[in-house]
Amino acid sequence: MNRRDFLNISKAGVITTALFSKELLAIEPPEIRTPYFYLEEKYENDFQEIRRKLNLIQRHVGYGNFNILGFDEALKIAKRVSSIGEFSKSQLEFLEFMFYYNPSSHGFYGKRITKSITSSIDTKQIVKVPKTGHYLFKGKPLETYNEMVKDIGNTLTLTSGIRSVVKQTKLFFDKIASVNGNITVAAISLAPPAYTYHFIGDFDVGKKGFGHANFTSRFALTDEFKRIKNLKYVDVRYTINNKDGVRYEPWHITTV
Repeated sequence: MNRRDFLNISKAGVITTALFSKELLAIEPPEIRTPYFYLEEKYENDFQEIRRKLNLIQRHVGYGNFNILGFDEALKIAKRVSSIGEFSKSQLEFLEFMFYYNPSSHGFYGKRITKSITSSIDTKQIVKVPKTGHYLFKGKPLETYNEMVKDIGNTLTLTSGIRSVVKQTKLFFDKIASVNGNITVAAISLAPPAYTYHFIGDFDVGKKGFGHANFTSRFALTDEFKRIKNLKYVDVRYTINNKDGVRYEPWHITTV
Protein backbone atom coordinates (compact mmCIF):
# COMPACT_ATOMS: atom_id res chain seq x y z
CA MET A 1 0.00 0.00 0.00
CA ASN A 2 1.35 3.44 -0.89
CA ARG A 3 1.22 6.54 1.29
CA ARG A 4 -1.72 8.05 -0.61
CA ASP A 5 -3.84 4.96 -0.03
CA PHE A 6 -3.01 5.05 3.67
CA LEU A 7 -4.08 8.67 4.01
CA ASN A 8 -7.36 7.92 2.27
CA ILE A 9 -8.04 5.18 4.78
CA SER A 10 -7.19 7.55 7.60
CA LYS A 11 -9.72 10.06 6.34
CA ALA A 12 -12.34 7.35 6.08
CA GLY A 13 -12.25 7.12 9.86
CA VAL A 14 -11.61 3.55 10.95
CA ILE A 15 -12.20 4.69 14.52
CA THR A 16 -14.73 7.12 15.91
CA THR A 17 -14.94 9.12 19.14
CA ALA A 18 -17.50 9.15 21.92
CA LEU A 19 -17.89 10.90 25.27
CA PHE A 20 -16.35 9.40 28.31
CA SER A 21 -18.22 7.54 30.99
CA LYS A 22 -17.83 5.78 34.31
CA GLU A 23 -16.40 2.73 32.51
CA LEU A 24 -13.28 4.63 31.44
CA LEU A 25 -12.90 6.41 34.77
CA ALA A 26 -12.89 3.06 36.53
CA ILE A 27 -9.88 2.03 34.48
CA GLU A 28 -7.74 5.14 34.42
CA PRO A 29 -7.30 8.06 36.88
CA PRO A 30 -10.18 10.61 36.96
CA GLU A 31 -7.83 13.43 36.00
CA ILE A 32 -7.29 11.85 32.56
CA ARG A 33 -9.88 13.18 30.13
CA THR A 34 -9.44 11.09 27.01
CA PRO A 35 -12.45 10.53 24.74
CA TYR A 36 -13.37 7.02 23.70
CA PHE A 37 -12.43 5.75 20.28
CA TYR A 38 -14.49 2.87 18.94
CA LEU A 39 -14.11 0.51 16.04
CA GLU A 40 -16.70 1.54 13.45
CA GLU A 41 -19.36 -1.00 12.59
CA LYS A 42 -18.57 -0.97 8.88
CA TYR A 43 -15.14 -2.44 9.62
CA GLU A 44 -16.43 -5.16 11.94
CA ASN A 45 -16.41 -7.95 9.33
CA ASP A 46 -12.80 -7.33 8.30
CA PHE A 47 -11.78 -6.99 11.93
CA GLN A 48 -13.33 -10.33 12.92
CA GLU A 49 -12.03 -12.10 9.82
CA ILE A 50 -8.50 -10.89 10.57
CA ARG A 51 -8.84 -12.21 14.12
CA ARG A 52 -10.00 -15.57 12.79
CA LYS A 53 -7.07 -15.82 10.40
CA LEU A 54 -4.49 -14.80 12.98
CA ASN A 55 -5.86 -17.38 15.37
CA LEU A 56 -5.61 -20.10 12.71
CA ILE A 57 -2.09 -19.03 11.77
CA GLN A 58 -1.08 -19.29 15.43
CA ARG A 59 -2.49 -22.82 15.57
CA HIS A 60 -0.72 -23.70 12.34
CA VAL A 61 2.78 -22.58 13.36
CA GLY A 62 2.48 -23.18 17.10
CA TYR A 63 2.19 -20.73 19.99
CA GLY A 64 5.94 -20.22 20.48
CA ASN A 65 6.72 -19.75 16.79
CA PHE A 66 3.81 -17.32 16.44
CA ASN A 67 5.49 -15.03 18.99
CA ILE A 68 8.28 -14.30 16.49
CA LEU A 69 6.39 -14.67 13.20
CA GLY A 70 6.89 -11.87 10.68
CA PHE A 71 4.06 -10.13 8.81
CA ASP A 72 5.17 -11.24 5.34
CA GLU A 73 5.55 -14.82 6.50
CA ALA A 74 2.08 -14.76 8.05
CA LEU A 75 0.58 -13.57 4.75
CA LYS A 76 2.31 -16.38 2.86
CA ILE A 77 0.99 -18.99 5.29
CA ALA A 78 -2.55 -17.63 5.01
CA LYS A 79 -2.38 -17.77 1.23
CA ARG A 80 -0.89 -21.25 1.17
CA VAL A 81 -3.21 -22.91 3.70
CA SER A 82 -6.73 -23.19 2.27
CA SER A 83 -8.41 -23.44 5.69
CA ILE A 84 -7.05 -19.98 6.54
CA GLY A 85 -7.36 -18.14 3.25
CA GLU A 86 -5.54 -15.18 1.74
CA PHE A 87 -6.01 -11.77 3.36
CA SER A 88 -8.22 -9.53 1.25
CA LYS A 89 -7.23 -6.03 0.09
CA SER A 90 -9.55 -4.40 2.62
CA GLN A 91 -8.18 -6.57 5.42
CA LEU A 92 -4.61 -5.62 4.54
CA GLU A 93 -5.60 -1.96 4.46
CA PHE A 94 -7.17 -2.29 7.88
CA LEU A 95 -4.06 -4.01 9.27
CA GLU A 96 -1.84 -1.26 7.88
CA PHE A 97 -4.03 1.48 9.25
CA MET A 98 -3.96 -0.03 12.74
CA PHE A 99 -0.18 -0.26 12.57
CA TYR A 100 0.54 3.24 11.26
CA TYR A 101 -2.11 5.38 12.96
CA ASN A 102 -1.19 7.71 15.82
CA PRO A 103 -2.71 6.45 19.11
CA SER A 104 -2.02 9.72 20.96
CA SER A 105 -5.42 10.78 19.60
CA HIS A 106 -6.98 8.57 22.27
CA GLY A 107 -4.47 9.04 25.08
CA PHE A 108 -1.70 6.52 24.39
CA TYR A 109 1.58 8.47 24.42
CA GLY A 110 4.13 5.69 24.17
CA LYS A 111 7.08 5.79 21.77
CA ARG A 112 6.74 4.18 18.34
CA ILE A 113 9.11 1.22 18.52
CA THR A 114 8.64 -0.46 15.15
CA LYS A 115 8.75 1.69 12.01
CA SER A 116 7.53 -0.82 9.45
CA ILE A 117 4.76 -3.39 9.60
CA THR A 118 7.09 -5.81 7.82
CA SER A 119 9.90 -5.47 10.40
CA SER A 120 10.96 -8.91 11.54
CA ILE A 121 12.79 -10.62 14.40
CA ASP A 122 16.38 -11.73 13.74
CA THR A 123 16.21 -15.37 14.82
CA LYS A 124 20.00 -15.49 15.22
CA GLN A 125 19.69 -13.03 18.10
CA ILE A 126 17.09 -14.87 20.17
CA VAL A 127 16.84 -17.81 22.56
CA LYS A 128 13.78 -19.85 23.51
CA VAL A 129 13.37 -20.04 27.28
CA PRO A 130 12.61 -23.65 28.30
CA LYS A 131 9.12 -24.52 29.58
CA THR A 132 7.69 -21.08 28.79
CA GLY A 133 6.92 -21.02 25.06
CA HIS A 134 8.58 -17.61 24.89
CA TYR A 135 11.77 -16.16 23.41
CA LEU A 136 14.20 -13.54 24.71
CA PHE A 137 16.90 -11.60 22.93
CA LYS A 138 20.46 -12.62 23.69
CA GLY A 139 22.44 -10.14 25.74
CA LYS A 140 20.83 -7.93 28.37
CA PRO A 141 17.24 -9.32 28.19
CA LEU A 142 18.33 -12.95 28.65
CA GLU A 143 20.99 -12.04 31.20
CA THR A 144 18.51 -9.96 33.21
CA TYR A 145 15.92 -12.72 33.26
CA ASN A 146 18.42 -15.41 34.30
CA GLU A 147 19.78 -13.16 37.03
CA MET A 148 16.26 -12.50 38.32
CA VAL A 149 15.49 -16.23 38.52
CA LYS A 150 18.78 -16.75 40.35
CA ASP A 151 18.05 -13.99 42.87
CA ILE A 152 14.31 -14.55 43.34
CA GLY A 153 13.98 -18.29 42.88
CA ASN A 154 12.30 -20.80 40.59
CA THR A 155 8.82 -19.52 41.49
CA LEU A 156 9.50 -16.68 39.03
CA THR A 157 8.67 -17.40 35.40
CA LEU A 158 8.67 -15.70 32.02
CA THR A 159 5.06 -14.96 31.05
CA SER A 160 5.72 -13.01 27.83
CA GLY A 161 8.93 -12.43 25.92
CA ILE A 162 9.53 -11.27 22.36
CA ARG A 163 6.42 -10.26 20.43
CA SER A 164 6.51 -9.74 16.70
CA VAL A 165 4.25 -7.26 14.91
CA VAL A 166 1.91 -10.14 14.10
CA LYS A 167 1.76 -11.32 17.71
CA GLN A 168 1.13 -7.82 19.08
CA THR A 169 -1.54 -7.23 16.46
CA LYS A 170 -3.38 -10.36 17.52
CA LEU A 171 -3.18 -9.42 21.19
CA PHE A 172 -4.34 -5.86 20.51
CA PHE A 173 -7.24 -6.95 18.31
CA ASP A 174 -8.33 -9.55 20.86
CA LYS A 175 -8.25 -6.89 23.56
CA ILE A 176 -10.36 -4.52 21.42
CA ALA A 177 -12.90 -7.31 20.92
CA SER A 178 -13.00 -8.03 24.66
CA VAL A 179 -13.99 -4.42 25.44
CA ASN A 180 -16.67 -4.17 22.74
CA GLY A 181 -14.58 -2.29 20.19
CA ASN A 182 -13.35 0.39 22.60
CA ILE A 183 -9.85 1.18 21.32
CA THR A 184 -9.19 3.73 24.07
CA VAL A 185 -9.73 1.18 26.82
CA ALA A 186 -7.82 -1.52 24.92
CA ALA A 187 -4.72 0.69 24.61
CA ILE A 188 -4.66 1.37 28.35
CA SER A 189 -3.75 -2.25 29.01
CA LEU A 190 -2.06 -3.28 25.75
CA ALA A 191 0.17 -1.25 23.43
CA PRO A 192 -0.92 -0.87 19.78
CA PRO A 193 1.08 -3.07 17.36
CA ALA A 194 3.88 -0.60 16.56
CA TYR A 195 4.41 0.51 20.15
CA THR A 196 5.37 -2.56 22.14
CA TYR A 197 8.79 -2.73 23.78
CA HIS A 198 8.48 -6.51 23.61
CA PHE A 199 9.66 -6.17 20.02
CA ILE A 200 13.10 -4.96 21.11
CA GLY A 201 13.80 -6.54 24.49
CA ASP A 202 11.32 -5.99 27.32
CA PHE A 203 9.60 -8.99 28.87
CA ASP A 204 6.97 -9.90 31.46
CA VAL A 205 7.46 -12.05 34.51
CA GLY A 206 5.05 -13.70 36.90
CA LYS A 207 4.63 -16.15 39.71
CA LYS A 208 4.32 -19.79 38.74
CA GLY A 209 0.78 -21.07 39.28
CA PHE A 210 -0.66 -17.55 39.60
CA GLY A 211 -2.32 -17.67 36.18
CA HIS A 212 -4.02 -14.59 34.76
CA ALA A 213 -3.52 -12.76 38.07
CA ASN A 214 0.08 -12.25 36.95
CA PHE A 215 -1.31 -9.61 34.56
CA THR A 216 -3.26 -7.73 37.23
CA SER A 217 -2.31 -5.47 40.11
CA ARG A 218 -2.45 -8.57 42.34
CA PHE A 219 1.04 -9.45 41.13
CA ALA A 220 2.35 -6.42 43.04
CA LEU A 221 1.27 -8.16 46.27
CA THR A 222 3.33 -11.30 45.66
CA ASP A 223 6.61 -12.11 47.39
CA GLU A 224 8.17 -12.35 43.95
CA PHE A 225 7.40 -8.73 43.16
CA LYS A 226 8.54 -7.57 46.58
CA ARG A 227 11.90 -9.15 45.82
CA ILE A 228 11.96 -7.61 42.35
CA LYS A 229 11.68 -4.14 43.89
CA ASN A 230 14.88 -4.80 45.83
CA LEU A 231 16.89 -5.71 42.73
CA LYS A 232 18.96 -2.68 41.75
CA TYR A 233 19.44 -3.90 38.17
CA VAL A 234 15.69 -4.19 37.46
CA ASP A 235 13.28 -1.42 36.42
CA VAL A 236 9.54 -1.69 35.78
CA ARG A 237 8.47 -0.03 32.52
CA TYR A 238 4.94 1.08 33.36
CA THR A 239 4.88 2.54 36.83
CA ILE A 240 1.82 4.10 38.47
CA ASN A 241 0.68 7.21 36.55
CA ASN A 242 3.32 6.69 33.85
CA LYS A 243 3.61 9.27 31.06
CA ASP A 244 2.73 6.76 28.33
CA GLY A 245 -0.89 6.53 29.47
CA VAL A 246 -0.65 2.82 30.23
CA ARG A 247 -2.03 1.11 33.31
CA TYR A 248 0.33 0.08 36.12
CA GLU A 249 2.18 -3.08 35.08
CA PRO A 250 4.45 -4.32 37.89
CA TRP A 251 5.27 -7.41 35.81
CA HIS A 252 6.74 -5.53 32.79
CA ILE A 253 10.53 -5.50 32.99
CA THR A 254 12.55 -2.80 31.19
CA THR A 255 15.69 -3.88 29.33
CA VAL A 256 16.13 -1.11 26.72
